[in-house]
Amino acid sequence: MKLGIILETKESEKAWNAFRFANACIGRDHEVKFFLMGEAVECEQVKHEKYNVPEEMNKFLDSEGILFACGTCIKSRKLEDQTVCPISTMNDCVELVEWADKVVTF
Repeated sequence: MKLGIILETKESEKAWNAFRFANACIGRDHEVKFFLMGEAVECEQVKHEKYNVPEEMNKFLDSEGILFACGTCIKSRKLEDQTVCPISTMNDCVELVEWADKVVTF
């Protein structure tokens, strides 16, 4: 199955669970594309003693998960030089939704 995941928060537990879900999907041989929007583009910088968001994000990337991030959201936060995420557009988000069999939002 092709799964699209859209994350709109940097709240540590929700972001952590979104990436854990994505990793579980990949572990079950699903194709996964992940789009960060709004404050979620700040996920790489989330520090929490219990919910290690960057670690789960890196697991996703190491498992060949595909990650996009809203370029407008990145630029508005001046994070262009501080992210591993490719800068994407709303058109990329639309294409993710069109591509996916199912879309999950967090």
